[in-house]
Amino acid sequence: MVLSKRFSKDIGSMLPSVEEAKDAEEEEEGARSSVGGISSRPPSRPLPSLSRGSVDNKIVQRSASARSRNKGDIDNDIMEVSESKEEAVEETPEQCCEDLAGSKESEEDCDTDLEIEEAKEAYDPSGKARYLSACQVFGVVPVSYFLRHMGDSNLVMRHHGLGAQAAKPIALSLVTNTSIVSLNLSDNWLEGDGAAAIAEMLKENCYISELHLCDNRLGLKGAKALSTMLVENVTLQKVYLSGNEFDDRAAPCFSDALMNNQKVECMDLSHNKFGDGSGEILGAAIAENTGMLEMNLSWNQFRGKEAVAIAKGLGANIFLKVLDLSYNGFGNDGASALGEALKINNVLEELNISNNRISLQGAVRFALCLKENKTLKVLKMARNPMQSEGCFAILKSIQANSESAIESLDFSDIVVNKQFDDLHAVVKTTVPNLTVKLGGNSDMFKRTFPKADQIQKVRKYAKENNLQLSELFSQTDEQIQITYEDFKQKLTVGGIRMPEEEIQQLIDFLDKDKTGFVDFSAAVQSIDVPGSSASLRGLQMEGLRFPLTSARRRGGNRRAVM
Repeated sequence: MVLSKRFSKDIGSMLPSVEEAKDAEEEEEGARSSVGGISSRPPSRPLPSLSRGSVDNKIVQRSASARSRNKGDIDNDIMEVSESKEEAVEETPEQCCEDLAGSKESEEDCDTDLEIEEAKEAYDPSGKARYLSACQVFGVVPVSYFLRHMGDSNLVMRHHGLGAQAAKPIALSLVTNTSIVSLNLSDNWLEGDGAAAIAEMLKENCYISELHLCDNRLGLKGAKALSTMLVENVTLQKVYLSGNEFDDRAAPCFSDALMNNQKVECMDLSHNKFGDGSGEILGAAIAENTGMLEMNLSWNQFRGKEAVAIAKGLGANIFLKVLDLSYNGFGNDGASALGEALKINNVLEELNISNNRISLQGAVRFALCLKENKTLKVLKMARNPMQSEGCFAILKSIQANSESAIESLDFSDIVVNKQFDDLHAVVKTTVPNLTVKLGGNSDMFKRTFPKADQIQKVRKYAKENNLQLSELFSQTDEQIQITYEDFKQKLTVGGIRMPEEEIQQLIDFLDKDKTGFVDFSAAVQSIDVPGSSASLRGLQMEGLRFPLTSARRRGGNRRAVM
């Protein structure tokens, strides 16, 4: 029978009285044993009148208060215990059920408390829930494209028109995102506030290694936020910040980042407004940086001494492999400084200085220094006003440098002459892997005219003068082959005046095997004589005139030469 909890508590409270009753019974047995009866108590157990505990086998007498209980009190305790047992036995099944129900409810309450602790929200690696709640806080509409692609490793969200406000929930959700490795938010008008939100996120996120924030008008505020982030971040490897209106005031921010961050391997600062004052700051940072492998500073305003400072920074750097300085204003002084840098730099492999106002003088000074470089593989100097002579000087320096590693030269939009072509052919024999991209040869700009078909010329002349084949070639001459001179003489006697070049083209056509003779039968077939009358069906060339003179008629009808 299952007893209720209430009954158990009552029994527990009465247990001490029951034990005391047992002690009283034992005392009575002890008294009987003293009279002479046989005691069942083990000899090692002390008498009830003595204490149950012992110290060093010494028996301690019980206190007088413990023995003051009389037999009447013990009997009353026994009566109470028996009554409580009878009440428990007399308890109805309904009451037992109620007690069980109450115990189950208490147990359920305990289980519910445990479940509440276990019902914590599961970790969301994508950050979707966090993004949705952040959108409500900032009052923006969630971007469905972002929700669909939060689990991608490469997230591209260019041209979405997010703005700074919509970028904040995205930044908050990406703090805990573990999927995205490359983040592209180019052309979203993030401005400084949006850049600050992204920068704060990247201080915590340790998974994103590639960041694209091009064309976002980040300005000075964005430059400061990104610079602070780059000093702390150790996971970013590629940072693209093209077209963000960074000017000379932002140069110190990126200088700090370049000096203190050695993890970023590629940085794009092109299409900005770095100019006066920026070259010296960034040049010193480039010299100190020990982690950058690729840097793009094209489409800025580095000129004069600023360009020279950038070149000096390149000379001191020992890690940079690719440098793009195109579309600046380096000029001849900048080109000369770059040449001096290449003398001592033994790491750079690709240099782009296209469209930098480098004239023939600057190209020659650069070429003289290029003779000592052993690592540069790709050189781009397109659209510089150095003319064919400047290209010739560059190619000549490569020929003179037996240890040159140059594999590709880009002289796009620069017209070269025959002298350069001849040198290129010679260098090609010693450096067969060298490729040169040219803007064209000067011969291509000469005025040329399409060469007319010489057979058609003869046909037209024969038609206009109603000539027959026998007038040009007598029956005795109708041999299989005739010499070139005889053929030319026959044309002259027949009154056909053609330039020497055109006659040679006609001979080449008739003597395709280069035997030194004109195949007469092939000439007849080419001229196409159906019968004895001249026939130029479908071969008339409208609007075309040839410098042919009329032949004298020698009597009788002549067969037309087709």
